[in-house]
Amino acid sequence: MTTKAVVLLSGGLDSATVLADLAAQGHACHTLAVDYGQRHRAELLAAERVSRSLGACSHKVISVDLRAIGGSALTDDALAIPTELDEGIPVTYVPARNTLMLSLALGHAEVLDARYIGIGVNAVDYSGYPDCRPEFIEAFSRLAQLATKAGVEGQPVAIETPLINLTKAEIIQRGIALGVDYATTVSCYQATDEGLACGKCDSCRLRKKGFLDAGVADPTRYLTR
Repeated sequence: MTTKAVVLLSGGLDSATVLADLAAQGHACHTLAVDYGQRHRAELLAAERVSRSLGACSHKVISVDLRAIGGSALTDDALAIPTELDEGIPVTYVPARNTLMLSLALGHAEVLDARYIGIGVNAVDYSGYPDCRPEFIEAFSRLAQLATKAGVEGQPVAIETPLINLTKAEIIQRGIALGVDYATTVSCYQATDEGLACGKCDSCRLRKKGFLDAGVADPTRYLTR
């Protein structure tokens, strides 16, 4: 019997690969994007494109205003997006974002009677975010078992992180093998309304390097190279 999965879909490279991976495993995937007050709408439009192109059963957008909290260059326009690598946790880290998104996905999964949640966290080629580590996923998995009807009844929702130990190049290679069209994705922290990437932010640098290391032509539309 086909099992359902909720896939958190940002519109970026990693989450698109997770969707393709879970779909290839035979799951009926329902995608969820979160409009949290990020700087641009391009990634939300990309999430819808990716969901449709990879054959998701449904696509939902939930709005939560993390600008009311601020504390991140992605939710506070007074903070500049860095174009140089910094030590420690960067200013693009959004406080509680993955905790919030996984909580919303958990609720959506319970309503759908889905047994899996897919999220594109990565602990190798990433930006130093604390909520992308295996320890965080393990802790949230324990919470999901304790805090839900499904968990109490012995059918907890599993958090799937197929990319967590892969390099960006390995992620790209897997995605291409699964039929992901990365031209439909947007990873840039400050993309234009048309989805053009700045080519300078941390996310753009990681993406560029990933395609280079994978030996694959980069289909990203950049403002600058």
